[in-house]
Amino acid sequence: MIAVLALVAPAAGAPVAVADLAVPCSGQAVPPAPAAREVVAPGAVTPEPLPVPADPVGGPRLGGCGDVLAPGAPVPPPVTAAGWVVADLDSGAVLAAHDPHGRQRPASTLKVLTALVVLQRLDPDTVVVGTADDANVPGSRAGIGPGGRYTVRQLLAGLLMNSGNDAANALARQLGGVPATLAAMSATAASLGALDTRPVTPSGLDGPGMSSSAYDLALLFRVALRDPRFAELIGIRQMDFPGYGGRPGFRLSSDNRLLLGYPGAIGGKNGFTDAARHTFVGAAQRNGRRLVVALVHGEHQPAPMWRQAAALLDHGFALPPGTAPVGTLVDSAPPGARTGSSDGALSGAAQHDGTRPDASRPDTTPVSATGGAPGGSTSVRLFGGIGALGTAVALVVVLTGRRRAGR
Repeated sequence: MIAVLALVAPAAGAPVAVADLAVPCSGQAVPPAPAAREVVAPGAVTPEPLPVPADPVGGPRLGGCGDVLAPGAPVPPPVTAAGWVVADLDSGAVLAAHDPHGRQRPASTLKVLTALVVLQRLDPDTVVVGTADDANVPGSRAGIGPGGRYTVRQLLAGLLMNSGNDAANALARQLGGVPATLAAMSATAASLGALDTRPVTPSGLDGPGMSSSAYDLALLFRVALRDPRFAELIGIRQMDFPGYGGRPGFRLSSDNRLLLGYPGAIGGKNGFTDAARHTFVGAAQRNGRRLVVALVHGEHQPAPMWRQAAALLDHGFALPPGTAPVGTLVDSAPPGARTGSSDGALSGAAQHDGTRPDASRPDTTPVSATGGAPGGSTSVRLFGGIGALGTAVALVVVLTGRRRAGR
């Protein structure tokens, strides 16, 4: 177990505070202030908040704003996140949570949903040619350049390993453009029951109406891991990436600290913007159990977000296997839920100055593509599968402004 914060949780059986579900959660429908600094095109408006289901998705207790714990369960370790969820990856049982449906900005954890749509709709062998627009996209980049030739699989690796906004841009172009991509992302989220999620950019850069929740991110990550291609990608630590325009290829390294530093880590995705703050979703396994954890709107102090996620994973693994769940991660939208065919179908070019909030880089010691010991092969097999690209009509919103990089 990883000791993270210098606070001791009460012993099992100590009284715990559970949110009074008779009192509505104020401000749950939209991310809280401060608003992201955005300027929209003339005549464009921020969409209305997504409707809040009368019955919380996943169970009535998950509508609470505070800690949601099993009777007699120990209080979880303190974390800075405004909302978080720990759940069993296989059964979907939610073991503990805090404001699980509180809507926040997801930042680059939204790339999990982008990857889901890409895996459904694109042949991973398809070659995409990089453009200047890809290379100039704001925020964090994998290293795409004009004229570079990249398979969809390589772009997905850049998207997930290095949080490449340039890879998100190239993949959206291959999917038929940003509006079509966002419409597909919105429909996919809604069909799975992720009803707090409205994608506004394929990279997770902030845009008007963008939202998700800890519950939704845990749900989406769980679904994504069912695809062995995603599971393979999210577990890669290093791989070779093509160059472009006479520039040589280079070694792409994962920026996921949980994967690099937590025993049993399966993989994860971090995110950051000024408005979203730090976000994280990931999973790990121990003694035959697999757990998923998601955190939204947190801070790196007094410990980095991945260590806060590790503390919550430790808490979940310490709970007895028979602990009563407080809810469940659903597999599909409840009957009568919104279809998502148009919600969130907005596009944007949110401007970031490319500054990383954490300049530290992962350990670059050579490791195998599956996370093995140094000296292993860095090659990864090329998965297959072709999906059909659907069509959608979307409203295009052009965003400008300057803020720090989305990760």
